[in-house]
Amino acid sequence: MDRQSEYVLRTVEERGVRFVRLWFTDVLGSLKSFAITPAELETALEEGMNFDGSAIEGYSRIQESDVLAVPDASTFEIVPWRGDDDPVARMFCDIQHFDGTPFAGDPRHVLRRNLEAALERGFTFFVGPEMEFYYFRSSRKPKPVDRAGFFDLTHTDMTSELRRQTITMLEHMGIPVEYSFHENGPGQHEIDLRYTDALTMADNVMTFRLIVKQIASAGGVHATFMPKPIEDAFGSGMHCHLSLEKDGANAFADAGDETGLSETGKRFIAGLLHHAPEITAVTNQTVNSYKRLIMGYEAPTYISWARNNESALVRVPPAKRGKESSTRIEFRSPDPACNPYLAFSVMLAAGLAGIEGGYDLPPEATNNIWEMSAEDRRAAGFRALPQSLDEAVSTMEASPLVQGALGDHVFEYFVRNKRDEWNAYRRQVTQFELDRYLPSI
Repeated sequence: MDRQSEYVLRTVEERGVRFVRLWFTDVLGSLKSFAITPAELETALEEGMNFDGSAIEGYSRIQESDVLAVPDASTFEIVPWRGDDDPVARMFCDIQHFDGTPFAGDPRHVLRRNLEAALERGFTFFVGPEMEFYYFRSSRKPKPVDRAGFFDLTHTDMTSELRRQTITMLEHMGIPVEYSFHENGPGQHEIDLRYTDALTMADNVMTFRLIVKQIASAGGVHATFMPKPIEDAFGSGMHCHLSLEKDGANAFADAGDETGLSETGKRFIAGLLHHAPEITAVTNQTVNSYKRLIMGYEAPTYISWARNNESALVRVPPAKRGKESSTRIEFRSPDPACNPYLAFSVMLAAGLAGIEGGYDLPPEATNNIWEMSAEDRRAAGFRALPQSLDEAVSTMEASPLVQGALGDHVFEYFVRNKRDEWNAYRRQVTQFELDRYLPSI
């Protein structure tokens, strides 16, 4: 047994932990778990715990249902919101077959496989997401808990206290935070997680979403990561800051280049831009996601890159003076309803394709793309992102890159599930249609 597993066993005994929850996600990114007692913990760490995979979205068929949840001891944390009287801990799991091979339907395995492909080229992938969300008075109506705006702070700012409690809880779980503030929309907030390796960050995003909802519920409000919950307000994004490290150095940084980017960084951006339409169904996986990706609300709608220009899909934030080695790029289309394991996988695959294929970086967007005419955008070569889930899934379905990144099992299930979602949406007769057409047609 390795040292990390020994630490887990010792901590559980010393802290009197009553239950250990084993966490994993389905293909769509919903957090799943089951609890074991300390008596089963050593067996779980050494052999895994079997469960019925056919009950999980996108996992096994009935005739081949059982799989193993193998805890990753490095993710062990005491769950702080359960208190000290009957402590509960959690660990993320890797899902395996009984012969010890990885289960192809496990999103965590999908990301591991893509990270291993990057590591074979000498790269380690780092991510820092900006997590946006709304606080509403209930889950039944999108009624904001405040009417504040960007960076606002009022003397009765109850939501600042919710954010403070959330950050405290995150830090108890070993998840550091960079920034926290009120966003543009009424009741909309943002918490930015500190940069780290992609697998740790995907685990952190799953923990973050649970904690935000847990703290909100305890405070009598509802938190949602729905991309566009209010028609005439800003949508919630998950802008992702990305970089590659090679031989202990930032592979994107070149202080001698006017953009601050190395050839590796430029080609990574070129890969993201080239494959952006193909990966959008994964980074923006709901029907509602495409009501955020429209003009007028600061979400990217056209495929372009720029330095310090927030109308671009990929932005290169200026590095602080003397910290040029911290160069990163910001991919601005993803939203917080995505499965982070799959979203990070396809972002990485697109960037690596740009590096491997020697893609050329197109000219920088120097104008506000939202203010350009359609004719000018066409002349500049700015393609639009997919405008609907239907278009995004059709584009994804024809993409060898996404199929390779996700693997056949996840790819086929994801496409099938999203086709079902789109067809269910198409069958709806909305209030908009009734109001617009019923009186006059």
